[in-house]
Amino acid sequence: MVAIGSDHAGYDIKCSIIEWMTENQIPFVDYGTDSIESVDYPDFAHKVAGSVVDEESVMGVLICGSGNGVCMTANKWAGIRAALCWNEEISLLSRTHNNANVICLPARFIDTQQAIKLVDIFFDTEFEGGRHEVRTSKINPMII
Repeated sequence: MVAIGSDHAGYDIKCSIIEWMTENQIPFVDYGTDSIESVDYPDFAHKVAGSVVDEESVMGVLICGSGNGVCMTANKWAGIRAALCWNEEISLLSRTHNNANVICLPARFIDTQQAIKLVDIFFDTEFEGGRHEVRTSKINPMII
C-alpha cells in the first residue's frame, strides 16, 4: 500500500499519479486534498507520514508547490526519510543511498510525466545497504 497526499498546488499531479497507480494495479490510500482550493500542506503530509510510520503503507508520495513544505513536515516524524526529488538521478539515489520511504515532488517545477517517472523510479529502486546502512541508521538514532 502506498500513501499519497498533496496540497492544492500538487492536486493535479496527485490525480495523475493516482491514475497511473490504478492502471499499474498499485494499491494506494489517498489522504487528500480533493480540489485546487487552498489548503495547508502539513495536514496532508502528517497523514501520509503517519501511515508510513504505522506501517499501514510501505511508502509515501507527497506533492506541494516546491516540495519543501511537505518534505520538511514529513521528516519531523521519527522513521520517515522523505526526499525532495526533481530529477531521475535524485529519485534513484534517494532510494539506493538514503533508503527514502517518502518521495516529495515540487509540482510547480516539474511536469506530470516527469512526476510519474520519478515515482516509478522511486518504487522500483531497492536500497543498496552496505556502507549506506551505517549512514541511514544514524538519521533516527532514537529508533531501536
